[in-house]
Amino acid sequence: MRSFTWQGLPIRVRFGPGARSEIGAEAERLGIGRALVLCTPGRGEVLAREIAILLGDRSAGIHAGAVMHTPVAATEAALRVVRDRRADALVAVGGGSTTGLGKALALRTDLPQIVLPTTYAGSEMTPILGQTEHGRKVTERSPSVLPETVIYDAELTLDLPFAVSVTSGLNAIAHAVEALYANDRNPLVDLIAEAGIAHLVRALPKLEATPRDLEARSTALHGAWLCGLCLGSVGMALHHRVCHVLGGAFDLPHAATHAIVLPHAVAYTTPAVSEELAGVARLLDAADAAAGLHAFAARLGSPLALRAIGMPEDGIERAVDEITAASFWTPRPPTRDGMRALLQAAWRGDAPGGA
Repeated sequence: MRSFTWQGLPIRVRFGPGARSEIGAEAERLGIGRALVLCTPGRGEVLAREIAILLGDRSAGIHAGAVMHTPVAATEAALRVVRDRRADALVAVGGGSTTGLGKALALRTDLPQIVLPTTYAGSEMTPILGQTEHGRKVTERSPSVLPETVIYDAELTLDLPFAVSVTSGLNAIAHAVEALYANDRNPLVDLIAEAGIAHLVRALPKLEATPRDLEARSTALHGAWLCGLCLGSVGMALHHRVCHVLGGAFDLPHAATHAIVLPHAVAYTTPAVSEELAGVARLLDAADAAAGLHAFAARLGSPLALRAIGMPEDGIERAVDEITAASFWTPRPPTRDGMRALLQAAWRGDAPGGA
C-alpha cells in the first residue's frame, strides 16, 4: 500500500431538509452578534431574506453583491458594507459565487462564516479561494477562508433549474474525479470521491423528470458535499487549471465551463492514470472515464461546447499560453500541442479524444 497523509478539515456540517431553521442556534453557538447575509442579486435575495429573518436580531442585513469568479472590486465593495454595518460574522446563502465572496471577506477580516449552499459547487468545504482581477483568476489556499459551519438543506435546492443542477453537479463530479489521481491522494479520499460521484450519477437523471423530488435533491446535495470534501482535502490538477484560466480570462460561467472541459481534460490525463480512473468508468457504465463523462453530460442536456457559452475561438492561443506557462502538478504534463487540441475539441464540442 502506498504511503499517505490525511488532514481532516475543521468544519461543522449540519445536513438535512429544514436544517436552515437551526441558523440562529449556530449563530449563538459561534457567539455571533451581527451577521451580514451575503447573496447574489435576484433570486438569491429571496432566500437571503428568509435567513435574515431566521437570524432575527443577530442579522446585520443583506448584501446582494456576490459576483461570479469573485472579482476583487466586488469584494472591496462588500468589505465597506461589513465595516459600515459593524458585522462580526458572515452568512453566505447561495452557490459558489456567494461562498467565494464570503471567503474573500474572511481572508481580509478573519470573521467567522456560516454557509448555506443552494447549488452543488462544493467550494464551501475547501480552504481554496479564487479571485479575479485584470482578467486573471488567482487561486490560493488558506485555512482562514474555511467556514466554521456549513448547513446543507436540500429544500434550498428545490427550485434550482434543471440545467443549472446539471452543470453544477458535473462541476462537483470534476472535484472528485481529479481527487482520484491527485498527487497527495489517500485511501479515504478515494472512497469519498467514488461515493460522491455515485450519488450524483444516481440523482441527476431523476431531477429531469421530477426536479422537486426532495429525496433526489438530498442525494445530489450529499454527493456534492462529498465531492467538495475531496476538493478541500487534496490538490487538483490539469482540469481545474484549465477551467480557472478560461473563467478568469473570458468570464465564462463557472459550472458550465467545468462540465464542458472535464471529459477532455480526463481524456488527456488518462494515459497516465488509467487505473485510478477505472472506478469512474465503472460508475458510468462506460469503456473509459472520458467517454462516460461526455455521454453522461450529453444525456442530461449539458452544454458540450465552449463556443456555446461565450468562449471566443481566437482566445484558444491565449489560454494555451496561460496554461502552459503556469507551474502546477498534473499526472501528464501539458504540452502546447496537447492543450491546443484539448481546447479546440472542447470549443467545437467534439467527443473527447486522447490529445
